[in-house]
Amino acid sequence: MSSNTGKVVCVTGASGYIASWIVKFLLQRGYIVDHLLKLDGAKERLLLFKADLLEEGSFDSAIEGCDGVFHTASPVNPIVKDPQMWYAFAKTSAEDAATKLLNENNKDFVVINPTMTIGPLLQPELNASAALILNLINEILSKSEQRHFQILVLDGVNVKDVANAHIQAYEIASARGRYCLVERVAHFSELTKILPDIYPTLQIPDKCEEDNPFVPTFQVSKEKAKSLGIEFIPLELSLKETVNSLKEKKFANIN
Repeated sequence: MSSNTGKVVCVTGASGYIASWIVKFLLQRGYIVDHLLKLDGAKERLLLFKADLLEEGSFDSAIEGCDGVFHTASPVNPIVKDPQMWYAFAKTSAEDAATKLLNENNKDFVVINPTMTIGPLLQPELNASAALILNLINEILSKSEQRHFQILVLDGVNVKDVANAHIQAYEIASARGRYCLVERVAHFSELTKILPDIYPTLQIPDKCEEDNPFVPTFQVSKEKAKSLGIEFIPLELSLKETVNSLKEKKFANIN
């Protein structure tokens, strides 16, 4: 049991992909967690609350008396379909509003901005980022002569690193501002080279989507994230954990 025994925190959306790992690690560290999931320590230290973000005041009972709040949950899609980008604007506006409100009330507030999050699934449902990897696998397994890999890039980070970063940002008093979490940025063609090392029977397509040029890759500094004590899990291992988890949960049919 850690020195955090007895501290009460609230995790919103705790049945989700990232949040379920936050809950798991919080319970391992001895926290009392307000929200949802069946994990070791949950029977003694996990409290369940029903709440709706669209219903004002519905989170009051869950947050009341807590030492800290982890606010999570967000849908994922790598392709912008609406040029007005209302969702991205809403996220930015929400962050700005929260920052203003909490600063005005002299509350500590840290923002964790993970990129596409992959790795093992704790929840029974298929989440959006894991679905992207599943789609890649299904494309590889396809018998179609038109098989190809996408021109997209994957800016990936392991879900366990994301969960730990949330907790470290809460526990480290000097944590401030925004933390971008990106282990590596890779073109989808690189992923098709990594996958055969995991499952050698996979026959990898060698053609890019519509013969288009590759989307340029880029890298993001890890220095600020490392100040939280995060040593990033390599993308190759994250991809392996994702594929193995998809297979174990019977989302992917790989021999």
